[in-house]
Amino acid sequence: MKWPQLLPLALHLVSIATASVPTESMEKALEPFKYNTFPLGTITATGWLHDQLELEANGLAGHLNDFYRFVAGSTWVGGDWEYSTLDEAAPYWFNYVVPLAWTIDDARLKAQAKEFLDYVLDHQAEDGWLGPEKTHQTRGIWARSLLFFGLVQYAQADPSETDRIVTAMHKFTILAHSMLKDNFTGLIENTTLGDEFDPYGFGLARAHELPMSLQWLYENYPRNNSEIIWETIELMFAGGVAGGKDWTTFFVEGVFPTLGTPYITTSSFTHGVNLAEGLRYPTVLYRMNGNSSLLDQTSLAVNLLTTYQSTLAGSITADEHLGGLSPERGSETCISVEMMFSMAYLYRFYGTNAYADRAERVAFNSLPAALSPNWWSHQYVQQVNQPWSRNLSAVPFANVNSYANSYGLEPNFPCCTVNHGQGYPKYVAASYVLEGDSHVIHALLGPETLSTKLATGNVTIACTTNYPFSGRLEYAITATTDISFSVRIPDWVNKTSSQYSLAAGSSKPLSSDSNNLQTFNLTKGTTRIAVELEMGIQVTESPANGTAAIYYGPLLYALDIDYNSTYHSPLSYSSLEPLPADQIVAQTHDYVLDPTSSWRYAIDPTSVTVQQVYDRDGQLQNPIWAKNATPFALFADAWLVPWEEDSGTAAVPPKYPNVTGSPSKIRLVPYGSAKLHIADFPIAVQSS
Repeated sequence: MKWPQLLPLALHLVSIATASVPTESMEKALEPFKYNTFPLGTITATGWLHDQLELEANGLAGHLNDFYRFVAGSTWVGGDWEYSTLDEAAPYWFNYVVPLAWTIDDARLKAQAKEFLDYVLDHQAEDGWLGPEKTHQTRGIWARSLLFFGLVQYAQADPSETDRIVTAMHKFTILAHSMLKDNFTGLIENTTLGDEFDPYGFGLARAHELPMSLQWLYENYPRNNSEIIWETIELMFAGGVAGGKDWTTFFVEGVFPTLGTPYITTSSFTHGVNLAEGLRYPTVLYRMNGNSSLLDQTSLAVNLLTTYQSTLAGSITADEHLGGLSPERGSETCISVEMMFSMAYLYRFYGTNAYADRAERVAFNSLPAALSPNWWSHQYVQQVNQPWSRNLSAVPFANVNSYANSYGLEPNFPCCTVNHGQGYPKYVAASYVLEGDSHVIHALLGPETLSTKLATGNVTIACTTNYPFSGRLEYAITATTDISFSVRIPDWVNKTSSQYSLAAGSSKPLSSDSNNLQTFNLTKGTTRIAVELEMGIQVTESPANGTAAIYYGPLLYALDIDYNSTYHSPLSYSSLEPLPADQIVAQTHDYVLDPTSSWRYAIDPTSVTVQQVYDRDGQLQNPIWAKNATPFALFADAWLVPWEEDSGTAAVPPKYPNVTGSPSKIRLVPYGSAKLHIADFPIAVQSS
């Protein structure tokens, strides 16, 4: 098909999809979210979660703008550094530093965000372009999606900047509209014209990301520009169709892969980060066209992912490309934070409990496992079974280097260096949601405090808890108006043995509704509520593989392998040579973790018990995701078994190995705190 034919065909396909929408742009309404968010900065964290945000601010994520060449020296602020033609590094940083700065009220980070905001807006081109690109051939839209995520958050957090931000967004949208009408300029590379902004189609596969922010602009600050905003969103989706990146064609049974590489043909759809973001695609499109089939497809997409391509820690198995369910394959850190964002977004739209559960599983397992306890290093990929973290003797991954599971500055592509920081700040920002005018829901559980103004009055809800290390949540609620307040009850909870109490009253069994909400109708004043969720042991077995995984509450537990830790100067992701001294700081190292204890264990999953290993009057250690820091451990009967190595790492676990003799007791700890770990255990079969 010739290039000029792409636009009319794609627009025709989108017009069919949106045929049910009224033609008058001012009458077009986006399908609403079930729940709404609160302005950035109205939700803060306490306890261990606040500690994590402070560690993040004092660690790598909070200091990239001080030294890291792809942020401090980015072309976005007049420098020369970019790691790809996508020009995405500084916008990735901006996307997380804004929620981090306002969630912990950090003046230093706010000043850095303001400096970046000022530079970018002050240097907006006359035609509306935002960014450093100087030629039409290098102007790719993708990184503007990340910039807009940051701008929307900034506009919510600092009303004094809202008008200025919205003006810049409108000016860019008018330009983007004209570009996209010209055969999707800026979205689809046309190499015959010399385009060089997205050679691998990453931005094209993420064409729905800019529409998320444009939908916010459309609903909140349309400024008599509604028609162009709406058409720009349609054009972004049409470009995805024209470029062969329509996610509705992938989230289909029989198309979605049930295996990973090398047994599948790779594409933009099988790229793990694309997929984590692509889970948002049907819902963003549904908001435009109201096509109910997209609702079912969202549910199908998450179910297919869970069944065929997920890790036990809640992320996606993809070391660039999908790896099935293999515990020896990698899962990129970028996937973890994008999964958290996607699942929170889907929960807000649908109110489906499984989406919030999935956000929590990633937040409490996959994400912390990928970070050093002090937040100064991270992995590019983690493995569910990871007996080594070092330069591997071979590469068990699809498309990453042999250092990729090391904890370091940039153990592979720098995207995870500049993106890992969005996880916990956005988790906190999404932790409370609002239904209607006065129904507040604690959706993503943890020690979080909401202080805001509702339509009918002011409310402060403070949750004191050690969740997920404890099932007890204590609320102090002060309101100047009557409100409804709900606690979301995760699916893993045994409701019959979990309880709640009001003030000093007697405890009662949970009575959550069909949306898994335990609701309290409160009169104005101060109310205290306690909710006790039973933290039971859950064993997930895979009969086909002969393996078992152990959970306690929302936490995956793993064998905590002892190790010897050494470090060396950070290596360049591209050359694998040490970075120059002027591109690192004293805290940046690449670590080598070599095991000093056995790991080849098969377990009896029926033998697992729980034990509190310390009690400090309810106070958790800081940092909590460190060795021997968490208050509970599990113990299991285990036997050492023959377990092969494959491609420099632990092979797929032996299936139902036969064992003899008396077992040993092995200690299991939360997966996030075990930097070397085994979490997918062979199930032992005892010989008679």
